[in-house]
Amino acid sequence: MSLRFIAKDPNTDGANCPTVWVDEEKQEIVLQGWTVDKATRAECLKTGPIPDSETVVRLPMRMVAAIREACDAADGSTVQ
Repeated sequence: MSLRFIAKDPNTDGANCPTVWVDEEKQEIVLQGWTVDKATRAECLKTGPIPDSETVVRLPMRMVAAIREACDAADGSTVQ
């Protein structure tokens, strides 16, 4: 697996913070974020189950540009 680093949360110290990568081989976005609390998880479960192989994380809105960049990289788009 070859992950392409996109960005870390710009408003953190660079350690233990939300991060975005792209797995270029699988054309997938990989996200590291904060674990959601029980109330948020309960809200998410209203739309369906969360399998044991999946999770829900939070990313701050300030990461939108990094997520867009990751989306462009994942789909091979040259538009950024």
